[in-house]
Amino acid sequence: MPFVLDCSVALAWVFPDEATAALDALCDSLIEDNALAPAIWPLEITNALLAAQRRGRITAEELQDIVAKLRVLSIEVDQETGEQAFTRILALAQKHNLTSYDAAYLELALHQELPLATLDRQLQAACQLENVTVLP
Repeated sequence: MPFVLDCSVALAWVFPDEATAALDALCDSLIEDNALAPAIWPLEITNALLAAQRRGRITAEELQDIVAKLRVLSIEVDQETGEQAFTRILALAQKHNLTSYDAAYLELALHQELPLATLDRQLQAACQLENVTVLP
């Protein structure tokens, strides 16, 4: 089943110390299905990986390996995120006290009527209030 993917889950896929069986199964599901992510997703991933490299968690070579692994996954980046920024995303951010980034994931899940894969507790709580299924 397709789902909306947030940064926290994708990063857990690539950092072994954050892996769980449920997260691994979700990643494996991309062999047959696809995930959707708002247009901010690649920027969030890039920023998190750069921060990990700067803190010495990963090397520059490992960063490039991670990027290569993420690029082959069946993840479709939604190109309409920006069009919703000042309307639905803003409204969701205000309603649930979310960052605009997190509200973008929630908006995409609502708009596409898909579950949202996130490890973010505040975003999970907003999903519950909006009747969006949370994965894993």
